[in-house]
Amino acid sequence: MGRDVGRAAFSREDRMRYRQKVRRCLDVFALMLDDFGFDADRPMTGLEIELNLVDPLAEPAMRNEEILAAIADPLFQTELGQFNLELNANPRLISNGGFADYERDLRGSLDRADERAARSDTRIVLVGILPTLTERHLIADNLSTNERYRVLNDQIVGARGEDIELDIRGVERLRTHTDSIAPEAACTSLQFHLQVAPDSFADYWNASQAIAGVQVAVGANSPFLYGRQLWAETRIALFEQATDTRPDELKAQGVRPRVWFGERWITSIFDLFEENVRYFPPLLPICETEDPVEVLHAGGVPELAELRLHNGTVYRWNRPVYDIMDGRPHLRVENRVLPAGPTVVDMLANAAFYFGLARGLAEADRPIWSQLTFSSAEENFHAAARRGMDAVLHWPRLGEVPVTTLVLDVLLPIAAAGLDGFGVSPAERDRLLGIIEQRCRTGRNGAVWQTAAVWAAERQHGLDRAAALHHMLQRYAELQRTNEPVHTWPID
Repeated sequence: MGRDVGRAAFSREDRMRYRQKVRRCLDVFALMLDDFGFDADRPMTGLEIELNLVDPLAEPAMRNEEILAAIADPLFQTELGQFNLELNANPRLISNGGFADYERDLRGSLDRADERAARSDTRIVLVGILPTLTERHLIADNLSTNERYRVLNDQIVGARGEDIELDIRGVERLRTHTDSIAPEAACTSLQFHLQVAPDSFADYWNASQAIAGVQVAVGANSPFLYGRQLWAETRIALFEQATDTRPDELKAQGVRPRVWFGERWITSIFDLFEENVRYFPPLLPICETEDPVEVLHAGGVPELAELRLHNGTVYRWNRPVYDIMDGRPHLRVENRVLPAGPTVVDMLANAAFYFGLARGLAEADRPIWSQLTFSSAEENFHAAARRGMDAVLHWPRLGEVPVTTLVLDVLLPIAAAGLDGFGVSPAERDRLLGIIEQRCRTGRNGAVWQTAAVWAAERQHGLDRAAALHHMLQRYAELQRTNEPVHTWPID
């Protein structure tokens, strides 16, 4: 939900009109899927990275407006918290040297941004949850000043009607309450976009759901929140709880959560948009003047603004996207399961693994979703978030299998074949998938490195938890700038 919002309150008439408009958009979308020319000739990809700002003491720096003005680059935008920014890479093909182009552009953008932030004694850190965040940082006053975030906060908290409970049981336990969605700002993610044709969208979305647990296990980088060691990828639990609009009574009645894995394999992208309209009341009932029926009948491309806005307030881990570029509509899978960091090359390894594996499974003769139950895919996802590299997942024909064994023996060859299908150069394919392989062989991803570094600081240097987290984050930021993959980082 990246659009600006100019209103803080909505009437009953606003909501009724919006519901009608969303359903009208949904009807038009169904017609477009039947016979409209979607752009699908050359499958573009995209990346979004959410960033953290810290001061010289490794504390969160609430200065995103100032830093954004200093960066002066339209690829950078605000995010929910004042200590957050977002970097949107330019979309591109990954054939031939596409990954090398991504790496060069991302490193260049981040280096320039870091240099300008440094003038204000601020550094940029790529991490799933900033380890030095405390409850005093994640309050409503520290939301970004853009009005859309305040309105979204008011609507989510208002829909719930009471404080939001956070209860995460991991290695340690966190139980607390919040009166705003500010804790969501702790969840800084890495998002992949993959453009697909309408007739193959369901295959790519189903494949993305099937591998979400594997992605999280291998890429976990969020083990700490409020000074406690929780899940390997605590970001999953935190995001699910911090935006939950349901009080306990609605949970007991089976009302779907706003952050949603889903509940079934699909046969069309329409299934997902139809579920959005059927299950989720509008949070931001803002109507535009366009009549999508008239636009379609006139031979134009409908914006479907209300349907897209509503879709942006349902936080699927793999989100369907309808968008328009250069006058042509297209569809994308937005893969949202991974945390930011630890390095640019680590994130691109995660991207190569996702793009290759999604294509390899989507184009397989026997679909993985015909062999794996949807409930097993969801259980894999949460088991991976809890245990990371130590997760044991369920996989067809293998039963319960360590995720590292699954990746090394089964999934890396599929990902390699998928990247070949995209036309990725063999050298880039092997370099990036080699990083995933070495993570599995060493058993070290970002979450493992963070917990080992904090353990060493506590046991070997006698630091308390807060000091150990600050010490670890300082070292993390230094190593991040080397762009050496995290499995090679020393523990010191």
